[in-house]
Amino acid sequence: MNRSLRLQQRAAQAAVILAVLLGGRTVFGQSSGEGEGLLQQQRVIDDKLDQQRKELAPINALADWQWGGWLEYYFFYFNDGLQKQRIYHRPGLSLWTRLELDDGAHQFFARMKLNFEYFDPGDQYDRQQDWVGPNLDRGWYRIDVGRAFRLTEPSDPYQMTVQIGRQEVMFGTGYALDMPLDAVKVDLDIHDLRITGLFGKAIASYPNIDRSDPVDTHSARRFFGVQATYNGFEKHELFGYALWNDDFTDERPTDWFQNYSYDTQYYGLGARGSLTHNFNYWTEWVYETGLSYGDGDVLRRDTVDAWAFDVGIEYLWDCKSHPYVLFEYLFASGDPDRLFSPTSASGGNREDRHDTSFAGFGYRDTGISAAPVASNIHVWRAGGGLKPLEQVEIMRHLEIGTNWFLYHKHHARAAISDSTAGQFHGYVGWEMDYFVNWRLASDLSWTMRWGAFFPGDAYIDRTTRHFFFTGITWSF
Repeated sequence: MNRSLRLQQRAAQAAVILAVLLGGRTVFGQSSGEGEGLLQQQRVIDDKLDQQRKELAPINALADWQWGGWLEYYFFYFNDGLQKQRIYHRPGLSLWTRLELDDGAHQFFARMKLNFEYFDPGDQYDRQQDWVGPNLDRGWYRIDVGRAFRLTEPSDPYQMTVQIGRQEVMFGTGYALDMPLDAVKVDLDIHDLRITGLFGKAIASYPNIDRSDPVDTHSARRFFGVQATYNGFEKHELFGYALWNDDFTDERPTDWFQNYSYDTQYYGLGARGSLTHNFNYWTEWVYETGLSYGDGDVLRRDTVDAWAFDVGIEYLWDCKSHPYVLFEYLFASGDPDRLFSPTSASGGNREDRHDTSFAGFGYRDTGISAAPVASNIHVWRAGGGLKPLEQVEIMRHLEIGTNWFLYHKHHARAAISDSTAGQFHGYVGWEMDYFVNWRLASDLSWTMRWGAFFPGDAYIDRTTRHFFFTGITWSF
């Protein structure tokens, strides 16, 4: 491939990159309760930025090698309810490479990330500054079995691909599972039906859903799953799945008075598509069962019986500025006996052996300042955005928008993921978020997001909490 083509491909990819993943999900190994909201806040940021970065570029040769990377610098200012002000800086470097052989029958992809984390003095959770990485962020091999062994043509109704390595895995719309795993994923297409099989293992440095001190900074889980997706309808996709989570996370150090294993199964149904032109929808319903340990339990285990669902709609206009609006409602069940944590064993289920608190491995945008985890919560969301100056050349890639959130507990006495919401009241509060994304040039982009959370009756301290971040990315 000539140099001009490579530069065009890298420029095309750079054009959709607004920013880079913030890196690892932990912040200097914070302990349970401290900065827990920042984990969810970083996930919100990760999702918004990662949606706008594409791994794939046009393929024009039987053998195609591409490479690139980006430098970024991000600044954060926030109030987490534990401290009125924290300032956090995060410069970083990412490098990626991709090789395709035999007209796409074989694909190799790898991405490395290196970040430097720095808190202003007195603002840190643990260490004030630290290097994170270099780490393998993604690294996988994909084979199109039929094409590689000359068994099928691209137009055949039977296709099979296998992807092995560190990769992003999502079932359904991502409510029960949406996270990176070291995994083997098999996709089998039979006419309009796709069957997906999964065997995966959690990345050790990825934070645990159990935020108890001995297990919160690492995770060791195996995931097994199967999903069926039907695409036979012109504008609708239907899916159903079964997912198993096998927890073998060790305690560091050993806790002789509490066990932490959380072994669960998830059964989901859902759909997404278009009701009419530019009127899109999505929904997912999840039932969770399995076994967990309650607060202070060593020998006996509780039965998990929880549920969650999400439904959303979005409308886009075909006019100047391309405005859109969206509405979403999210629910995740809680347990009235969980007075201190909706997802952890320590401080978790008490008194009975029936645990009705939902704890999944998926993701939803629940605001950048409050950022509650989907457990024991109702969330209503309304938002929208547009490109107000797309007729001006230098401003045509400027996007602005807003999201508004309303939060309420499922069980008023039970905990949510924010440990500072300690009052036995259901009203959690509301939040308004605003964002700006601007691609100044093909290789330079800037983003900003500000959120203000107004705590409700569930908090003693009802001071408004602000979360602000901004950053710039140069890709090459």
